Amino acid sequence: MSAGVVVVIEHDRGEISSASLEALTAARALTNGEPLIAAVCGGTDALAAACAGYGANEVVSLNHEVLNDYAPEAWGEAVSQLVSARSPRVVMACGTDRGNEVMAHVASVLDLPMVANCLTIEAAAADWSMTRQQWGGSLLEDATLSAPTKLVTVAHHATDMVPSEVTETRTAFEPTLDASFTRTRVIDRVVREAGVTLTTARVVVGGGRGVGSPEGFATLEELAGLLNGKVGCSRAVTNNGWRNHADQVGQTGTRIAPDIYLACGISGAIQHWVGAMASKKILAINTDREANMVSRADYAVIGDLHKVIPAITAEIQRRRG
Repeated sequence: MSAGVVVVIEHDRGEISSASLEALTAARALTNGEPLIAAVCGGTDALAAACAGYGANEVVSLNHEVLNDYAPEAWGEAVSQLVSARSPRVVMACGTDRGNEVMAHVASVLDLPMVANCLTIEAAAADWSMTRQQWGGSLLEDATLSAPTKLVTVAHHATDMVPSEVTETRTAFEPTLDASFTRTRVIDRVVREAGVTLTTARVVVGGGRGVGSPEGFATLEELAGLLNGKVGCSRAVTNNGWRNHADQVGQTGTRIAPDIYLACGISGAIQHWVGAMASKKILAINTDREANMVSRADYAVIGDLHKVIPAITAEIQRRRG
């Protein structure tokens, strides 16, 4: 018998990932009146409350000393044992690096197919139809999934987080794990950047080859500072050595989802677009009105960024007195 829809919850030392709130939101559309179950490795009261705030009727804490920190093999095995015990109709996670990694382990252990990075899911029939991202979003693939338990991940940033407060029950599940599952695990952390990051910034000011030089980014830094945002860049900029790779937005860089992305002097190659396409709004500043980024943007200013950016900065400063 079906036991509902299970969502694997990502967290870092008890702080829930916004990606998992996306997954819970997406999973609510697949429950068909069944319970929505949040599976949390090493759960806490705060995590349970966060899951309930996004529709989880039950929060299952997977408890074992091996699960004290992120360990993909251990998390995958623990979730697999829960699935075997509960027989849910669906198991879902968000298609982040961790979400896909854990779900791949689950699929391997249970010998089930898994479809990753889904944008849409049609679940009316026994066999599901979905459209999924390939190559970081530069290619879309239509797929069909046939399995007694459906294993899927939803593409990161493809679903808006929508709260849905419910009263949850809290249960515990103790998987059987041995030391071999600690072969891959987090044992230490180095904080590369504190505060607002490219991933979390509500405003990102990006610069491309059109910025012209490392020094040209000073005006972008000033504008980003005024807006409590971050500066990003294209691959051409990092290839030229103007900025560190950590600042790169793109398929092989950072995926961003700000409220607005100011793309300055960026042509808009597909690899860069993949990293920026989750932005809620995009303003392109470019002298080339035919540039890919201009054609894809919500708004565009056709002009010299070295004049436009200082003008924007000056107007913000004027309005703030």
